Amino acid sequence: MKKISLLGATGSIGIQTVDILRNNKDSFQLVALSSGKNIEKTREIIDDLQPELVSVQQEQDAIQLQKEYPHIHFTFGTKGLVEVATHSDSTVLVNAVLGSVGLESTLAAIRMGKTIAIANKETLVTAGHLVMAEARKYNVAILPVDSEHSAIFQSMNGENPKQIERLVLTASGGSFRDKTREQLKDVTVKDALNHPNWSMGAKITIDSATMMNKGLEVIEAHVLFNMPFEKIDVLLHKESIIHSLVEYHDTSVIAQLGTPDMRVPIQYALSYPDRLPLVGGNRLNLAQIGQLHFKEVDFDRFRALKLAYDAGRAGGSVLTAMNAANEAAVALFLEEKITFLQIEEIIEQVMNDHQNILMPDLETILHVDSETRKTVASMVK
Repeated sequence: MKKISLLGATGSIGIQTVDILRNNKDSFQLVALSSGKNIEKTREIIDDLQPELVSVQQEQDAIQLQKEYPHIHFTFGTKGLVEVATHSDSTVLVNAVLGSVGLESTLAAIRMGKTIAIANKETLVTAGHLVMAEARKYNVAILPVDSEHSAIFQSMNGENPKQIERLVLTASGGSFRDKTREQLKDVTVKDALNHPNWSMGAKITIDSATMMNKGLEVIEAHVLFNMPFEKIDVLLHKESIIHSLVEYHDTSVIAQLGTPDMRVPIQYALSYPDRLPLVGGNRLNLAQIGQLHFKEVDFDRFRALKLAYDAGRAGGSVLTAMNAANEAAVALFLEEKITFLQIEEIIEQVMNDHQNILMPDLETILHVDSETRKTVASMVK
């Protein structure tokens, strides 16, 4: 029985994680969770899985829930995230929150020796050097939840990492993969949220449309697998059947395939090194699919991906600036305050203006994150 702390229980990844926990109560127990403002969904999870500790975003919600569930301890805010992450009974932390808010709680959990199942790109992008250093210090496993990194992780099982020639992350291309840059000028939020393959939250779906999502994943792969950027490629693959590939020195290529279902990598991270049957999973039928398509990435077309590569190669605090600018710009686009193409324009301007600090500490990362968001807000007033 693995005891789980879950950050971001009511988000897209969190809900799918809850589904896995619900279907495998003999294998997993949810002991602590955090959620945001979706209190009805939080109540559903509490009623079903009966956690010991729950953190919500706002204090008034915590007070109300405490009256309804007196046998459960409630907390709130950033402090609450850390409490959930460091719950004394849990052995595994699933970090499924969006944005850089998951950083401090992840570091706190590592220092308590908990296994980290990480679906939060921003934690590794902005502070990968800190996270991996702490993981090595405390002998903690960092298990990827993203489908691409899970695929790489699975394709490396039993292999010598020193014999890897390159990593290849596949990308669907997102909602606008068949549009030219000229056609992107007038796209709407509704258009952008219509992902052809995956069911994801709004922020990640927009990141997929800009391909910043893939850029963040390239940086994650660099951090997780200690691979130089010149050995990490991206390949457009519109079916999302091959989730990523690993090429070895002898020209062998090992890939992980499956139907597009985020529950597969989530469950693998939770059950590793074992595999459990996936309740309600669709099996892959290659004969029925017939063909798989691949295409090289055009960096002029997908400029956000190039910006992420540039930030990754530079390293340092520019990674935090890039990530915070992206988060802030995506939020503005979702609020229909900027156009789709302005997202990458804002990111590029922030990166060009940033004074880079190599090997930033946690305080510096949090400061750069906060200041960058203020800068982006001032750019659209």
